[in-house]
Amino acid sequence: MAPALARSEDVSWSEMEASVILPILKKKLAFLSGGKDRRSGLILTIPLCLEQTNMDELSVTLDYLLSIPSEKCKARGFTVIVDGRKSQWNVVKTVVLMLQNVVPAEVSLVCVVKPDEFWDKKVTHFCFWKEKDRLGFEVILVSANKLTRYIEPCQLTEDFGGSLTYDHMDWLNKRLVFEKFTKESTSLLDELALINNGSDKANQQEKERSVDLNFLPSVDPETVLQTGHELLSELQQRRFNGSDGGVSWSPMDDELLAQPQVMKLLDSLREQYTRYQEVCRQRSKRTQLEEIQQKVMQVVNWLEGPGSEQLRAQWGIGDSIRASQALQQKHEEIESQHSEWFAVYVELNQQIAALLNAGDEEDLVELKSLQQQLSDVCYRQASQLEFRQNLLQAALEFHGVAQDLSQQLDGLLGMLCVDVAPADGASIQQTLKLLEEKLKSVDVGLQGLREKGQGLLDQISNQASWAYGKDVTIENKENVDHIQGVMEDMQLRKQRCEDMVDVRRLKMLQMVQLFKCEEDAAQAVEWLSELLDALLKTHIRLGDDAQETKVLLEKHRKFVDVAQSTYDYGRQLLQATVVLCQSLRCTSRSSGDTLPRLNRVWKQFTIASEERVHRLEMAIAFHSNAEKILQDCPEEPEAINDEEQFDEIEAVGKSLLDRLTVPVVYPDGTEQYFGSPSDMASAAEHIRDRMKLVSLKRQQLRHPEMVTTES
Repeated sequence: MAPALARSEDVSWSEMEASVILPILKKKLAFLSGGKDRRSGLILTIPLCLEQTNMDELSVTLDYLLSIPSEKCKARGFTVIVDGRKSQWNVVKTVVLMLQNVVPAEVSLVCVVKPDEFWDKKVTHFCFWKEKDRLGFEVILVSANKLTRYIEPCQLTEDFGGSLTYDHMDWLNKRLVFEKFTKESTSLLDELALINNGSDKANQQEKERSVDLNFLPSVDPETVLQTGHELLSELQQRRFNGSDGGVSWSPMDDELLAQPQVMKLLDSLREQYTRYQEVCRQRSKRTQLEEIQQKVMQVVNWLEGPGSEQLRAQWGIGDSIRASQALQQKHEEIESQHSEWFAVYVELNQQIAALLNAGDEEDLVELKSLQQQLSDVCYRQASQLEFRQNLLQAALEFHGVAQDLSQQLDGLLGMLCVDVAPADGASIQQTLKLLEEKLKSVDVGLQGLREKGQGLLDQISNQASWAYGKDVTIENKENVDHIQGVMEDMQLRKQRCEDMVDVRRLKMLQMVQLFKCEEDAAQAVEWLSELLDALLKTHIRLGDDAQETKVLLEKHRKFVDVAQSTYDYGRQLLQATVVLCQSLRCTSRSSGDTLPRLNRVWKQFTIASEERVHRLEMAIAFHSNAEKILQDCPEEPEAINDEEQFDEIEAVGKSLLDRLTVPVVYPDGTEQYFGSPSDMASAAEHIRDRMKLVSLKRQQLRHPEMVTTES
């Protein structure tokens, strides 16, 4: 049977604790083994030892042990076993007398176990008999082996030959655990009841916090519950020092066991702790809700306060790429500050969503309102940041296009301001093509600037939608005026460049025409030189008769007409170059080079042509007269016999032969022969042959008999 640890629930616990008198209890001056006498009274054992027993400590021990059983159990009386086998009689007597003062009403029988040595029977019997009425309980002197006459062996410990197992240190340790649990659980129950009742009162007062709500238990409820469960498990399993075989006892055993008290404390603790957990949950939820409300208001107040002020102060778009980039950098700093608050928003939104999923009906409306308020402000502020970023990006692109266009216009203007001095018409054409490409690029750039500018103006016109009621007309007007001013300035610059391009284009086209005229004039000179060369080298023959010579003369005149046309064409081109040079205010090479060459070649051609004409005319005269003489025409004998005709023919022939040997002399003194010497010799040989025929004819006419004789 387990030793006594607790008493019935109908009594209050003594203020005496085992931990206070632990050194005394460890001495085992007295103990309740859990055994009972035949009247179901508890057995209190006082083992005396050889050493002198401290009566004060024994008294304290008895007071503590007797405070454990309930009043009902005490009413059955105690059987006290005073083990005097190792002690002296006077000590035993003192202990027996002390029981009168400690537990006079509860002691029903005192069994003094005598030692094997003999005490003075007469003295001892006389003393106990003498004090019987005054003590109020019976005292018997018995040996250990006779103790079973009064108490069942199963209710006696092994020291008295019984079978009841008792481990004093084990009992003491468990008693300490039990008292600690009892003390902590009782205190914890009071604290939890105070907290729970305070929470109910606060709920009745419209959730106004009281002092009790801020009060926390002095010990951890989980730890106390765990200790209680471990203690209860030990009670249920071992029943504190009960035998493993399990002995059946009467229902009165429960009065001495701590199990019912522990179970009741655990039940009460669980009930109060469950209420406390709900209170903590409600408190945590309310605290979390208030923290969320506070954080939401912090986010909202910052976004609608300093955050909005930062955006209101940033309304410009800059007047250049660098200025726009500086504004973008400033905006990124503003976005960075907003990002920290947006991160808080995301965290709060997740917390609110979690509370909405697990929240009470009474909190749903408030949570949804907070969530909606927070979302509206954050989304509105995020939209404003995005709008501002897009506006600055559009402004940066606009200024970038404007800068590129300005550079293109500067390049075009620089090209137009440089005087054109091309070497030929091809380079002029290339320069003109490059000029046209630059002008086209400027047109494309200006069109892109207009598109960017219009897009930027459209965005600025929408700026009033997020201005929080602030009049941004003045600020917007400055931005609009700047954008329109840039576009108008670029348009004017482009128009000026176009006008200059038109002038430059006309000038370059005139220069192309000038070079063309000069090239064609030089070509005319080349053609005329080729005609002169052909005249001198190929126009050599004088014809075999008059008819052929006349044909050659006619061809020569046509040849001269071609040369004349070529010369006139060259003159016209050179006159055109003079006019173009006057228009372009430049000096043409034709006036100092091409025109003299043209005139010189033409003069040489004219001299050679006239010489050719003289020779052909002389050849015609020679052949015509020779043919008349050589033709035997009796109808005109008088003509044939005219000596003057023969002389004339001979004179013309000699003159022609002489002319063939004379070169053409140009004004500069240079000489040029027609054809090669062999060609001239061939032509002269033909003339001489004809002259021989004419001379023979003359002789025939003079001496007819010579002709007959020869015949």
